[in-house]
Amino acid sequence: MDQNDNQPRYRAYTIAEREGKNDFWTPIGVAFPHGDGLGFNILLRALPINGKIVLRPAKEKEPAVTSE
Repeated sequence: MDQNDNQPRYRAYTIAEREGKNDFWTPIGVAFPHGDGLGFNILLRALPINGKIVLRPAKEKEPAVTSE
């Protein structure tokens, strides 16, 4: 892990399950590793109403949010 890298390692999502359709993933924040590698700072822009947050590895570019 590059200690000088200030990019998020994970992105936080809340997921709305939709009957008969694909689940709807809404990005709500990011997670940055602590300098010592023993934890994360999590920055949220919103809180899920179902109480569940999913962390996924961050990619170069976050996918666009669509409602299909």
